[in-house]
Amino acid sequence: MSISLPRFASTIVLALSATLASSAQIAARPPADARPPETPAQNNLPQDAALNPKLPTVFIIGDSTARNNADLGWGDHLAHYFDTTRINVANRAHAGRSSRTFINEGSWDRVLAEMKPGDFVLLQWGHNDGGDLGGAKPRGTLKGIGEETQDVPQTTGPLAGKTETVHTYGWYVRKYIADTRAKGASPILLTLTIRNVWKPDTNGVPQIERDLGYRDAEFQLSATQHVPIVDMATVEADRLQAAGPEKTALLFPIDHTHTSAEGAELNAQSVVIALEEENSPLVAFLKEKLPLPAPKPQAAQ
Repeated sequence: MSISLPRFASTIVLALSATLASSAQIAARPPADARPPETPAQNNLPQDAALNPKLPTVFIIGDSTARNNADLGWGDHLAHYFDTTRINVANRAHAGRSSRTFINEGSWDRVLAEMKPGDFVLLQWGHNDGGDLGGAKPRGTLKGIGEETQDVPQTTGPLAGKTETVHTYGWYVRKYIADTRAKGASPILLTLTIRNVWKPDTNGVPQIERDLGYRDAEFQLSATQHVPIVDMATVEADRLQAAGPEKTALLFPIDHTHTSAEGAELNAQSVVIALEEENSPLVAFLKEKLPLPAPKPQAAQ
């Protein structure tokens, strides 16, 4: 399958924010390639448009891969696939946030205040959940989906001067799911956007990374919480694998996580295709369906 870049998008170089500070209070750090990169400066964002209260809304909840400056997150490319006379598309993602900090800073409460019965919530978390638990940029969560906790003194952010009880990735995702359902809305899990990270297989052929370390947790949460999971990661990984490392690199002008506008458009397309593959109720609100990828050939027995 070949990759198709939108004609109207132009490559925009992302600006980096301040360098991560270290802290002696922080537990063992994850490997360098697993740590979230610096969050690009988020500015020049348009004000959130008022939602039509007569229509259902699909909320996009996530990090800078979904909303990053103007036009660089896939969430800003999603609305044009939907009939917005029948559904609102509300991108409420926030650059630099994790499943934990989006709640701590009050962003989730603001989304809940907008939410009503019949709405949909696309939840995509993980890129920043591997960060530090304390220190200058405390946004990490504990690994896994259990009930483990860790008390961490905080020196910055909304909980500065307090000891925060940090939970697991799964605990935070379950909170999003429960809160969404309590509002009469429908939660939908999204697998993570793909990074420009390649490793050779046993034959020396470069293979795109397909799992940042949260895929098993996402599917376990989908199964135990009875929430649909939309696997945009596989759709996008297949496209990038077909394109190859050189063409893929053009979509990631600053680091291995954040895309250009072209890359953001491709991620939005991957979300739509994955919604179709999942037979999501949101498909009914699309202007038109996108062609589905050809089935992969079965491996020889």
